[in-house]
Amino acid sequence: MADEKPTEPVSITGGEAEKAPKRPRNLYGYVRQAWKVPSKSYVKELAWSRKIEWRRGQSFVRIEHPTRIDRARELGFRAKPGYVVVRARVRRGGLRKPWPMGGRHPKRRGMNKITMAKSIQRIAEERVSKRHPNMEVLNSYWVGEDGMHKYYEVILVDPQHPSIRADPKINWICDPQHRGRAFRGLTSAGRKGRGLMYKGKGAEKVRPSIGAHDRKGK
Repeated sequence: MADEKPTEPVSITGGEAEKAPKRPRNLYGYVRQAWKVPSKSYVKELAWSRKIEWRRGQSFVRIEHPTRIDRARELGFRAKPGYVVVRARVRRGGLRKPWPMGGRHPKRRGMNKITMAKSIQRIAEERVSKRHPNMEVLNSYWVGEDGMHKYYEVILVDPQHPSIRADPKINWICDPQHRGRAFRGLTSAGRKGRGLMYKGKGAEKVRPSIGAHDRKGK
């Protein structure tokens, strides 16, 4: 027994360590991990059944709880009075331009492959804000898409609600300079569409605004 050598601890190689998935720290981590690749998690079947109901229902529906609670909280949602979540359905694809009246070559009609300068997510935020004029859009996130539509959940905040005015973390939205955030491109999707999320080569003309530098920023 005295001649036996102590066993050395077994080390995991780099390849084996990469294969072992990291366990999330909390419940939000499990939800986030499932939504990263919806086709390989329980979200796949849920999304399939949900979208059947969503496409048959109305385009804008106020919901009680966010579908992606982890993403909603990352973007500022809190389960307290003054916060509202609305699911928006927006059509996919380019512009539906009318057929031109005058005769011209098909090449010059300018109907196909004409897209908006803003993203579908920004369009969803603007339409939701137009239907809730007493509230401001805080942010939005993707929840699904099918062959014809994309679905986003938009977080709204009531700047006149007492609980919002008393909260130092969110009462900045009560100031007058934050009115019409969705229409002015002040949300995350709006800033990305304006090019403000990018720095370095190729982004010299995006600041201070798209209208500056002879509109060469976009």
